[in-house]
Amino acid sequence: MTANRRFRRVVRIGPVQVATYYDDRGREKHTAACTAPRCGFATDYHSRAAAELAARTHRCAIR
Repeated sequence: MTANRRFRRVVRIGPVQVATYYDDRGREKHTAACTAPRCGFATDYHSRAAAELAARTHRCAIR
C-alpha cells in the first residue's frame, strides 16, 4: 500500500527537490529526490539541513 504524503516547504536546488513531510508515525521527515530522468536518487533524512546538503552536493551518474 502506498503512503499518501503531503509535502510542504518544497524547494528546488538544481535538479533535486527537497521537501518536508510527516511519516506514518507522525514524525517529521525531510526528503531529497533528483528529478533528472533515470537518476533514481531519493533519500529521507531526520533534519532539513542534511537533506539540503545532500541536494547541494548531489551529482547525477547518468551516462
